[in-house]
Amino acid sequence: MKTQNLDAQTVRVTELPEVTAANATEVRDGVRAAITPTCRILQMDLSQTAFLDSSGLGALVGLHKTLRQQDGVLQILHPTPAVAQLLELTRLHRLFEIVEK
Repeated sequence: MKTQNLDAQTVRVTELPEVTAANATEVRDGVRAAITPTCRILQMDLSQTAFLDSSGLGALVGLHKTLRQQDGVLQILHPTPAVAQLLELTRLHRLFEIVEK
């Protein structure tokens, strides 16, 4: 996982091959550590994410709540077809801002 501050208000997370029970807590905590008080946009680039399980979804929901406390938004960038399907099946595509390719 790689995090980068694009500007004072935007943090982007990339290089997430999977978010599962094995690493969801680490991903959530690592991303929260990168979120500054001025952050209003968290971009999770899931273009390389082959697998996301319920723990991964929980981590995304937790990050969404963190951003909402700062009047921010969680954007899911370029989800793979499998991830996009899971977000739709769980109706979480209504919660997150999805940015397609």
